[in-house]
Amino acid sequence: MVSPQLLRLLLVALLACALIARGEADLATDRAALLSFRDAVGRGALRWNTTDSPCAWQGVGCLQNRVVFLRLPGVGLIGEIPAGSVGNLTSLRTLSLRFNGLSGRLPPDIAGASELRNLYLQDNRFSGEIPPGLFSLKKLVRLNLAGNGFAGNISAGFNNLSRLGTLYLERNQFTGNIPDLDLPNLAQFNVSYNRLNGSVPTGLRKWPMSSFLGMSLCGGSLPPCPGELSPGPAPSAESPAGGKSGGVGGNSSGSNLSGGAIAGIAIGSAAVVLILLILLVFVCRRGIGGKARAVEASAVSAKPPESSAGGRERGEAAAVGAVAAAAAAAAGEKKPDIGKRLVFFGRTGSGEFDLEDLLRASAEVLGKGTFGTAYKAVLEVGTVVAVKRLRDVNLPEDEFREKIEAVGYMNHENLVPLTAYYYSKDEKLLVYDYMPMGSLSALLHGNRGSGRTPLNWETRTSIAVSAARGIEYIHSLSPTASHGNIKSSNILLTRSYEARVSDHGLYTLVSATAAPSRVAGYRAPEVTDIRKVSHKADVYSFGVLLLELLTGKAPAQALLNEDGVDLPRWVQSVVREEWSSEVFDLELLRHQNVEEEMVQMLQLAIDCTSQHPDGRPPMAEVVARIERIRSSSEQAPSGADGQSSHHSDLPDP
Repeated sequence: MVSPQLLRLLLVALLACALIARGEADLATDRAALLSFRDAVGRGALRWNTTDSPCAWQGVGCLQNRVVFLRLPGVGLIGEIPAGSVGNLTSLRTLSLRFNGLSGRLPPDIAGASELRNLYLQDNRFSGEIPPGLFSLKKLVRLNLAGNGFAGNISAGFNNLSRLGTLYLERNQFTGNIPDLDLPNLAQFNVSYNRLNGSVPTGLRKWPMSSFLGMSLCGGSLPPCPGELSPGPAPSAESPAGGKSGGVGGNSSGSNLSGGAIAGIAIGSAAVVLILLILLVFVCRRGIGGKARAVEASAVSAKPPESSAGGRERGEAAAVGAVAAAAAAAAGEKKPDIGKRLVFFGRTGSGEFDLEDLLRASAEVLGKGTFGTAYKAVLEVGTVVAVKRLRDVNLPEDEFREKIEAVGYMNHENLVPLTAYYYSKDEKLLVYDYMPMGSLSALLHGNRGSGRTPLNWETRTSIAVSAARGIEYIHSLSPTASHGNIKSSNILLTRSYEARVSDHGLYTLVSATAAPSRVAGYRAPEVTDIRKVSHKADVYSFGVLLLELLTGKAPAQALLNEDGVDLPRWVQSVVREEWSSEVFDLELLRHQNVEEEMVQMLQLAIDCTSQHPDGRPPMAEVVARIERIRSSSEQAPSGADGQSSHHSDLPDP
């Protein structure tokens, strides 16, 4: 007779075997779905080795033996996604296929990917109506369908997606009215440049004009609809039931007032309102004018202080209105042209502040860069933003708006978002998210009067890979899309030390006669005009940035100390004689367990800074190599779990 204890052990063993078999079966299902996807749209673009696990394929990430993300931005996918592919990835959380050539309708079985949190399909060639199955993805948080050919009405089915925080539908062919969307978590919204008409529904009227550009819409932040009036006089004394509202004695009514009495009341009320308005304008003009005049001498006429390695100039910054003074120079006036407003991109639910709020902001100078001076502005409501006052930009308004809006609609987690811009003939301002940790340059080399911040290997590789991903995204937009000014002072950091690339795309704004020279040491040898940049030139600059992370030396410092030899050539000369002791930053040499990974990163930096452009790897390869280096260094200490480091960058659900 079998004992109860032995029976329990047998049942546990059978259950474990069943779970293992189920896990293998699930991964086999995911594998078949991915191969169906590749065969339909990526045979020439995806070189997946079918003898490997799907979890090792390009762009695929797994968790607990299931495919949880598929990220293939800008890899050259072409054609229509078939049924039985992404819809069969039932554990998929993130699907990013942006900037490819995908076309046709979305597969009707997309509802099968019921765990989807993030769906990025922008800038493809999709068409037709959005399939009803998409509205059953109840866990969806971010949805970007911009820049396609989707048509038909915008469905009220979006209201089923109660967790949705991002909804980008701009640059499609949607028609009809906008439904009244009730999405309590919505923080990013845009439907610009479709074929919509009618009134903006009540629930969406909080969004700025930039969310509804290029269409025949009205209401909210747009001009009022026909028949819509601004708040008028109080309702008449006629009661809704048709009776007369009684007076104090109960026997008088609105009709008892003579026409002259009504006219007198109206004229008297208008006079009081007019006097109050005159007083308000007088007080505001004195306040704003006083602020502008107080700062003109210190913040506009005087040259802004130079920053040390891109660091902040605390104490020397203007107190109140440094940004106000920048805007106040617009069109040669004492204060900006209020008729011109900040133009928002609708990315962060912006619109809670305007140009007049910037006029009242307290500000400090962050630094003076290639394209202008940056300020930290603290608005009265507590919002903190970074404002760049551009210089030497003389483009016509239409051309400026076209170029800066191309920058504003770049949307990647490793770029500093451009929130808004201001244009007038004599003044151009850019408003960015504020990065509280400052720049990589400041951390590596220290601000004026302060020491450097020690950065360990893990932090430096995290900065390297996140910066590389941001640059790779820019390159994926088009064969000519480049950053143009990569340097450590343009790599800003979050509190978790992830990199955000700034100043991207600004080189397109510079005129031929005013093109500034870039910081010595970062420029590729073939570049003589920064307006003529390329992917390969960006790779060179990024390679110098990697050397800066590895050596702790600024490119300018290498030029100064090594008799004019730039950082890449200095590294190569030292490497020929002794591989690591003279090259690596002393802070890194304390981590002997990652010396092999440091050498691999050094070789990558040397490849990126090849004197010949054709010898430099593309940014997609650079990202992949850094990820492999990080993975090996993260696995080395534990050695047992074998978990891939790629899971760490899954977006939060």
